[in-house]
Amino acid sequence: MTQRRYDLDWLRIAAFAILILYHCGMFYVSWGWHVKSSHAGSLIEPLMRLANPWRLTLLFLISGAATRFMADKMAAGSFLKARMGRLWPPLILAVLIIVPPQTYYEVLEHVQENGLPQDVWLGDFYRRYITASGNWCDAEGCIVTPTYNHMWFVAYLILYTLALIPLLPLLRRIPARAVSGLLAGPGIFLTPWAFLFATRVFLFPLFGESHDFRQDWYLHTLYMGVFLLGFGIAKHQPFFDAAVRLRWPMLALTVAAWAGLQVYYRTYTASDAPPPEALRILSRGIREAQAWAAILSVIGFFHHHFRTRDTPLRRTLSQAIFPFYLIHQTVTVVSGHYLDELGLPVWVEAPLLIGATALGCWLFYDLGRRLPPLRIWIGLPSGKGASGAA
Repeated sequence: MTQRRYDLDWLRIAAFAILILYHCGMFYVSWGWHVKSSHAGSLIEPLMRLANPWRLTLLFLISGAATRFMADKMAAGSFLKARMGRLWPPLILAVLIIVPPQTYYEVLEHVQENGLPQDVWLGDFYRRYITASGNWCDAEGCIVTPTYNHMWFVAYLILYTLALIPLLPLLRRIPARAVSGLLAGPGIFLTPWAFLFATRVFLFPLFGESHDFRQDWYLHTLYMGVFLLGFGIAKHQPFFDAAVRLRWPMLALTVAAWAGLQVYYRTYTASDAPPPEALRILSRGIREAQAWAAILSVIGFFHHHFRTRDTPLRRTLSQAIFPFYLIHQTVTVVSGHYLDELGLPVWVEAPLLIGATALGCWLFYDLGRRLPPLRIWIGLPSGKGASGAA
């Protein structure tokens, strides 16, 4: 094992890449989103559901592991200063500059009763956005501004890091055998699955998923729990060895659970009849089995193939992937809005949308990394030679 965990670097890169592609896909599904293509429908929804149950859970798990490596290198005060210095500036930049275009085009497409003209972006709209005086409401509810939109992930990481600081002395004293006991043998699957299943059955019906940090208790329980799990297993090699051994069975379970859920979704989205409660609970158990099996599988494959693999591409993407995440949704929303106006066939429009998103992400990162005053605002260390997050 090398000192740096290259497998976690590659896995972090892959997880953010999946998230960015997922958001491109949101332009084409029937589910609600900021802007929608005229071609939107149900065609790619099964593919989206293949990633939906676990993509964000995996990111919080990786974040917890990265936090462990970072926290073990410095005192609690230094760790807190370093972590907040990397998370707060991008969040502030997003709320004030990056996210407003997403809200603007969402209002144009979905909240037409405001009568918002397209020539007021730098004037009336932004003033109303930043002062929370906009009346962005329709029959389905209101858009509250200013907002963090997709950057809720960073806001939640800030909260969980702050909650972790007073727990660090306790967590560092927990013996490795405690982690081993919970995750030994079948426990490597059953213990996390039971936690995911319980939160989905008991908390999701009560709180849903709002991404409002003041009341998002289902997601806080889920993601804080997974964040702490990532912190706990980061240096627990038996966990990664077991994931390597189980990677193929877990991949098979992921596909089987996903395939079974498609029957459930097709049956109950095609009619107005609600599913029986027992079947609903069963489907939630299968969903969380898919989620944890997928996470174990990808951890196993990446640890097996990438734990010692370092390349210039990894070093570049380790730095670039967070700035990509910071800007990607705004590029997708704006590009999607104008591409849809061209009336192109979907087989032309979709590659253009993905290409525009990729190009916009790279240009944003490339500009930010070359201008020292901008580096901390896009989540990069202030020194050009500093390495990316673990």
